[in-house]
Amino acid sequence: MLKPLLIEIGVEELPALPFLKELPNIEKKWEKILEENSLVCEFEFFYTPRRLVLWHPKFPVKQPDFEEELYGAPIEIAFKDSEPTKAALSFAKKCGVDVASLGRAQKGNKEVLYYKRTIKGKEAKELFEDMIVKWLKSLNFGKAMRWGSLKEEFIRPIRWAIVNLEKEFFEYKIYGINSSNFTYSHRSVTMDKIELKDAKDYFEKLEKNGVILYQDKRYEKILQEFEELEKNESIHIEKDEELLDEVVAITEYPTALKGEFEEQFLELPPEVIITSMKGHQRYFPIFKNGSLYNGFVVVSNAKTDDFSLVVKGNERVLRARLSDALFFWENDLKKGLDPEGLKDVTFMDELGSLFDKELRELKVALTLFEKYKNRLIEQTSLNEGELKALIERAVMLSKADLLTEMVYEFTELQGVMGYYYALKQKEDELVALAIKEQYYPKGEDSELPTTLFTSLISISVKLDTLMALFSIGKIPTGSRDPFALRRAALGIIKIVLAEEIPFDVSKIFEELKDEYKEFDTKILEEFFIERIYHSFDVNPSVVKAVIGSGERDILEIAKKIEALKSIVESDDFKEIFTTFKRVANIVKDVDIEKETTVKETLFESKYEHELWDSFNEILKKDYDRYESKLDALFGLKPVIDRFFDHVLVNVDEEKIKNNRKNLIASIYKEFKKIADIKEISI
Repeated sequence: MLKPLLIEIGVEELPALPFLKELPNIEKKWEKILEENSLVCEFEFFYTPRRLVLWHPKFPVKQPDFEEELYGAPIEIAFKDSEPTKAALSFAKKCGVDVASLGRAQKGNKEVLYYKRTIKGKEAKELFEDMIVKWLKSLNFGKAMRWGSLKEEFIRPIRWAIVNLEKEFFEYKIYGINSSNFTYSHRSVTMDKIELKDAKDYFEKLEKNGVILYQDKRYEKILQEFEELEKNESIHIEKDEELLDEVVAITEYPTALKGEFEEQFLELPPEVIITSMKGHQRYFPIFKNGSLYNGFVVVSNAKTDDFSLVVKGNERVLRARLSDALFFWENDLKKGLDPEGLKDVTFMDELGSLFDKELRELKVALTLFEKYKNRLIEQTSLNEGELKALIERAVMLSKADLLTEMVYEFTELQGVMGYYYALKQKEDELVALAIKEQYYPKGEDSELPTTLFTSLISISVKLDTLMALFSIGKIPTGSRDPFALRRAALGIIKIVLAEEIPFDVSKIFEELKDEYKEFDTKILEEFFIERIYHSFDVNPSVVKAVIGSGERDILEIAKKIEALKSIVESDDFKEIFTTFKRVANIVKDVDIEKETTVKETLFESKYEHELWDSFNEILKKDYDRYESKLDALFGLKPVIDRFFDHVLVNVDEEKIKNNRKNLIASIYKEFKKIADIKEISI
């Protein structure tokens, strides 16, 4: 029998960010509990800041009966002289019957004791309490709290609960409260309990009392009101998806309202105003005619006919924050950017101050400049001396904004504020942009530096951080990476590939290592190479094969991966590859690091000559793309097949055998210049 089941857990207001982080797992965890209890059915999960709701339109009121088969000891052990032994008696007791009721069955090659019984499914109402408590305990919001005398923890105190199966409300003990037949409405409507008859009554009364239970409907209401504001006010509202999710999570009845602030605050950099709005107040910025407008949209959770006080209150709060920001801005402009103060700011024990870090970054940047100066000169039309001076200025000013009042208040604006302050004090635009973009990319899908000049500054910052921290043993382990070194390495890889610049990590680490405490740069090299696997959407064995070639230039690795990928993903590669897997297997005991001399005078078959001549034809040609050379090498398949069909490699005569192995090894070695084919798996 199926009946509607409603479960509501009422809580004090949930903090949005930790809740949203766990949100993708909430339904999965309840689904798992249903499976464990053989009560699988379709359900929906709804949430507001004050409630977690599980709604099952058709819920099985009872577990299904099932048959259980039990196997006991072998018959020769279960009976002795036709009398049951302890083994038989124990098995009978386990089955809840006497020995005479036990049967026999064949298990493997032995006859054993056997009993089959029907297990009656439990009523669902006997299981609800344990299921709900288990579900709540499984939810991981990061931090949890205790309240009253409870030992249990949850993200916020649980204040009421409903467990309703059709017309029946159950009373269970859930985190110190008894579930019952009442809920609460929107706080603006009433603080009184709302008694319920059934699930239908629940949904109707919440809707009448200011609670939009369905989060998707709250989302749609917000967007619809945004659209109306945009149309009526001729404005554009920045619809930040993460912020939208957050306001949906903190409202039960959202209403989009437009507020304004004084135009004088537009003197501030847009990022300051937007950060004040979004990061601290959850306001949505407004743009008009392509520029930031002195207004904002707040999504209110109030339920009222007059929102004027709500708007005024939010305007007052934002005005105070922007007044502070304007004060910081004006003070910082008076002081200007000056790196001297960084000498008193510790970067890290054993690594000196932030000023020391900038000096190391400068050495890295100048080393990179020597590699790419021709392209820089071409792109900027500046001479070598001018570029060097700009690099020094950019690096030495790069962290100076950390000393400003604005960045002290808005730490997420480091680099951004340095950009604006640098422009205000008439620094070169390249210098200002380099300060801003030194931290790019900040995440997986975030923007990259926009020029080669700023890219080199960004790489220098990240390279120094990696080498400095590795030199004092601060190496990520497992999932721990407190200094975001994996992100730094991935950032360098992305920049290198975007700018298409040669970047041999092995050589660069070797060139720079004297600037740091002595450490094994091979460990850092392997750390870097491991990040390559996360940079390409490709069969991991393709990456492994290319890495196996010994290549350590990131740009060349990328080119080789793309070339090999296109061939490996072709429809006929599986058939082609069987031949070359055999090539790899034959030479596995050949030291391919040594010279593999092939003597034509030792050939005994035309098939040896044919393969050698075909291979040498490939060696004579120049290939402008790795894919072309791989196509040519894989094109040897029919010739190699004929060789394998007619030539025995492992003959008794040592000279002939080694010569044939060297012939195959020569082909394998040529592949290995691009990729180690033995590592490919399909």
